[in-house]
Amino acid sequence: MTGRAMLAGLRHCGWLLLLCLWLPSVQAVEYSAAAGGENAAAVMEAFKQQEAQTAEEKSAADHQKQVIMFAIGVPLLLLILITGALGIAMGVYGKPVFVLHTVFAGLTMTLALVHVVVGLVWFYPF
Repeated sequence: MTGRAMLAGLRHCGWLLLLCLWLPSVQAVEYSAAAGGENAAAVMEAFKQQEAQTAEEKSAADHQKQVIMFAIGVPLLLLILITGALGIAMGVYGKPVFVLHTVFAGLTMTLALVHVVVGLVWFYPF
């Protein structure tokens, strides 16, 4: 490719870039010119009402999710304490509670996994 052909290609890219930057400003001017004074206020008021209603619904939904997470968390803490107590009883005092300790450890891990998954899905959506 010669230098002259490259220069012509760059010139066309420059015009294309200028056109891409110019088009959004033309649309913005058309939108602002089309909006009337009293009509725009009514439209903005409708958006504010809808936003307030959406925020209220979201707040109620978040509260319900937090209550459910708390309801999962309380048994999880109890299972952790029971598992730890059984482990201490088995390790320090030599009690024969290995099977019971294993069952509670499995329940604890299952509930912990549920708690983590629900928390990630509800509060940190991807």
